[in-house]
This record gives sequence, C-alpha cells and structure tokens, in this order.
Amino acid sequence: MNKLTRKWRKSHEDDDFSLPTHDDTRPMDTQEQEELIRSLEKTQSQQSRLWRRLFAAILFCFALFLVYSIFQQASSPWELRYHAYFMEEVDSWMIISADWLAVLACSLAIIGLLHNSKHHRQWMWYSCFAGIILAVFWLYYMLRLSKFRWDVIWLPFGPVSGAGMCLYVDHLLSESSEEIRKLRGYMYAYKAI
Repeated sequence: MNKLTRKWRKSHEDDDFSLPTHDDTRPMDTQEQEELIRSLEKTQSQQSRLWRRLFAAILFCFALFLVYSIFQQASSPWELRYHAYFMEEVDSWMIISADWLAVLACSLAIIGLLHNSKHHRQWMWYSCFAGIILAVFWLYYMLRLSKFRWDVIWLPFGPVSGAGMCLYVDHLLSESSEEIRKLRGYMYAYKAI
C-alpha cells in the first residue's frame, strides 16, 4: 500500500495541470500581481480574437453559401431542392430577397463580432432582428406546404441562430474581460520584509 501511495504521489507531483501547493501562504508582491494580471489580459485578448474570428469565418462561409444559392435561383430557378419545395407557394424574387436578407443578417453579425467599439453589440442585435423576420417568413411558407420539410429547417433558423451564437460568444468574452478588470481592482500593496 505504501509503495502504491508513493507512486501515486510521485505521478501527481509531475502533473503539469495541477496547481502549485507550496508557498500558498506567502502573498504575492505588487510586481508579481501585475505580471499575473498582464499575462491574463494578454491571454484573454488572444482568445477573444481567436473566437471572434472563428465565428466570423463560420458566418462568412454560410453567407457565401447563401450568395451561391441566390445565384442559382436567379440563373436557373427552382433547381435547388430546398428552393423547389416552395415553387407553388412563393415567387422566385421573394426567395432571392429572403436569401439577400439572410446574407445581410450574417454580415451584420460579422461586423458586430469584428468591430472594435463599445456599440458593437448593436450590430449583432440588428442581425438577430433580421433573422427573426426571416424565420417568420420561412416558417409561414413552410407551414403552408402540404408536408412539413424538416430538411430545410435551416432556412428559418440559420441566420437567427448565427446571430444568437455571436451574441452568446460576445457575452462570454465580455464577461471574462470584466472578471480580469475586477481582478485588477483587487490588487493589494504588499512589501516583502
């Protein structure tokens, strides 16, 4: 048993993911606190840029797909299956307009993610409202079909989901930034003897 316990302790001492347990009673001096907070701010800034760019890229790809969809509907109407379902219910120009509104909603969300100002969240809310209008439009026509088509459920919920995800990511990143600001406010003056 003792041998097993020693092995277990030794394996946990080499663990890179565990927090240090020695020197817990010694407070950090002002310089150590500043270095720690600066490193947290730098890491948070890098993570924020990464996640904002990642979600902007995903929305950009979706917008490119929608532009392709618009081009297909304009050049050869009703060729795409997800548009052909609505052939009897909707005019071609309405489909094209709805897809352009979806591209606009994605663009507004992308601007909101990548824009560096205190009003960047407004762009994402505008995107959400455009997505809600689209969702109402598509759901209205989907419910008028003789059979509900689950394979096109992304038409009403794609843009509004993208805007919602962007709002959520922005909220999480803002929250972590606020926590680091609070941590900076909790710094204390300490002088080693």
